[in-house]
Amino acid sequence: MKDFLKELEKRVLLFDGAIGTMLYGRGVFINQSFDNINLANPKLVKEIHAAYANAGSDVLQTNSFGANRFKLKKHGLEESLDAINYQSAKIARDVAGDQLYVAGSIGPLGLRIEPWGKVGKDEARQAFTEQATALMNGGVDLFILETFSDLSEIEQAILAIRAICNLPIVAEMTIDESGDSLYGTSTETFTYQLDKWGVDVIGINCSVGPPAMLDALEKMVHVTKRPIIIQPNAGAPRVVEERNIYLASPEYMSEYSMRFIKAGARLVGGCCGTTPDYIKAMEKSVRMQSPRQHNFKIEIPKEVKADVKPVETGKKSKFAAKLVNGELVTSVEIVPPRGSDPSKIIESSKKLKEFGIDAINVPDGPRAMCRMGAQHLSIILEQQVGIETILHYCCRDRNLLGMQSDVMGLCAVGLNNILIITGDPPKMGDYPDATAVFDVDSIGLTNMVNHMNHGLDLGGNKLEAPTKFLVGVGVNPGAIDLAHEIKRFELKVEAGAEYAITQPVFDPDILLNFLPKVAYLKTPIMAGIWPLVSVRNAEFMNNEVPGASVPERYMERMRRAQEVSKEDARDEGIRIAQEAIEQSLGHVQGYQVSAPFGRVEYSMQVLSVLKKFGGSI
Repeated sequence: MKDFLKELEKRVLLFDGAIGTMLYGRGVFINQSFDNINLANPKLVKEIHAAYANAGSDVLQTNSFGANRFKLKKHGLEESLDAINYQSAKIARDVAGDQLYVAGSIGPLGLRIEPWGKVGKDEARQAFTEQATALMNGGVDLFILETFSDLSEIEQAILAIRAICNLPIVAEMTIDESGDSLYGTSTETFTYQLDKWGVDVIGINCSVGPPAMLDALEKMVHVTKRPIIIQPNAGAPRVVEERNIYLASPEYMSEYSMRFIKAGARLVGGCCGTTPDYIKAMEKSVRMQSPRQHNFKIEIPKEVKADVKPVETGKKSKFAAKLVNGELVTSVEIVPPRGSDPSKIIESSKKLKEFGIDAINVPDGPRAMCRMGAQHLSIILEQQVGIETILHYCCRDRNLLGMQSDVMGLCAVGLNNILIITGDPPKMGDYPDATAVFDVDSIGLTNMVNHMNHGLDLGGNKLEAPTKFLVGVGVNPGAIDLAHEIKRFELKVEAGAEYAITQPVFDPDILLNFLPKVAYLKTPIMAGIWPLVSVRNAEFMNNEVPGASVPERYMERMRRAQEVSKEDARDEGIRIAQEAIEQSLGHVQGYQVSAPFGRVEYSMQVLSVLKKFGGSI
């Protein structure tokens, strides 16, 4: 078999088209693992490879795009990882013989890695190593990394392959119509970075049709001397009777293949929607065109730096200033209304402002129930009451693009205090069939907001002005797996968290045991306090609020008080909350007190205990 890279110096090479499209067309349903067809029906996969070989492909890509541990686990197939990948390479090798090249196909893991997600870079690299090793053992000639959006993730795939072999690497990002990656990284930036990491071929595939890819190619050739591969979809898909139909014709793809080669591409192929008919038509263009000599001037893009000084923490808000100065801070949590009338909450907030509270906490869809938007209520309170808010921002309901847009808008209207939370799943709330997004968790979102505080968006592009959020996070001192909770808190601080608010604390001993364990993080912590108002309320907190636990000694006190009257139970709950403040005072830097059922007078009664110790309230 001729050396792949040396052969590429002589002529343009033609990759094959979509395997998934062909499998779907042969009756494999989309809810199945396409990768497992290598084991379940190897004859079908072999027939597809043979069809592409007969159409004129020089390179066959293995049917292994999603054959990593994370994607296979969703189908209960993680134990078959080695067999699926090995067999995918062997089937393609049997068809290719020593006449065609076999490219081991590796796609993204299907989840986000740090800094945006929970999976660490080491774990991601190990997953790519597993897949690449099995493909290598099956006899591939090269690797193709397809449809990546995150440069951080594709870097781990490159490192994994380089650690086990010296086979050529084709690295492809996927783009939107503007030419940016789906994370917003510009064409020039990701091309330069892939070149810097030493891959053998750089390219783009999937997501868009030929015109957008031609535009991107014309930018890429000015950034790298490495060979470039272009693999577009068969045009933009159209949804017809709930199916994606690709309307671009083989002739259309053939015409663009000629344009790709003239513009500087040395490899072409097809992605979603393409079939052997497309590759056969494209083969004519490839054979007609001799590769154009690369005589472009190379322009190395400057490394993107924000060149801005982030706003100092103490200057972000009045609340932030008190935290930085080591002063005790107080806030009251008021749940948004079930309707569109905020008048009661406005009046309650005025009482709290007069009482001396530093900020109003506004939760974002707590317990996944339908309420007024927390962002809108926060704006109303700041503008009409003149009191600062701490906006809880939930990861559940928004994708990354929407989050970035929200964050810039929130900064524009002056909401600078934010508490980032992952969010309760929809199944907890009123609409259990509602869709959850969860593009990132609270660690990933903290990273994103911290980047924007430093003047960069998710794609590494410079913002016109940095945001200036005081970034808070949640922490649970009573977590069952406390070591895991502390590790997550540490990651949040590393990501940019500047303070934390605990889950409701009913047992001060748990809080006081927790605080020394995280003292090394030097992060201000506010204790969450929830005044119980009845035995039923205490039982609810114990059984239905994640992370909350009312000790039996307090449950017994609430029962005895309830036997006297509901008023006595309420007063006992307030005393228990006051005791929690008295015992933790001096160990935390503030308190967030909830207002059960919107009754802010209960919160004020709880906080009034601070006056006994010379507090400002």
